[in-house]
Amino acid sequence: MKIEVMGSGCPKCKKLFDRTQEAVKTLGLEVTVDYITDVEKIIAMGFIQSPILMVNGKAIMVGQLHSTDEITTLLKQAI
Repeated sequence: MKIEVMGSGCPKCKKLFDRTQEAVKTLGLEVTVDYITDVEKIIAMGFIQSPILMVNGKAIMVGQLHSTDEITTLLKQAI
């Protein structure tokens, strides 16, 4: 499983990264959450809003910041 948080590095993006790491820990997943701040790569992928939460190359959240519990639920649904 590959989990990525993509964004510009703004505080909202950083919070999503932190909350995603907490959700991964809560679920007991042995996976590293990658934090990608390469804006050119994000735009090349067709995204114009951030932050983005990706699981296995598929965006499951774009332009929003959910609570850790909501992220946990999204991750459960994606795996």
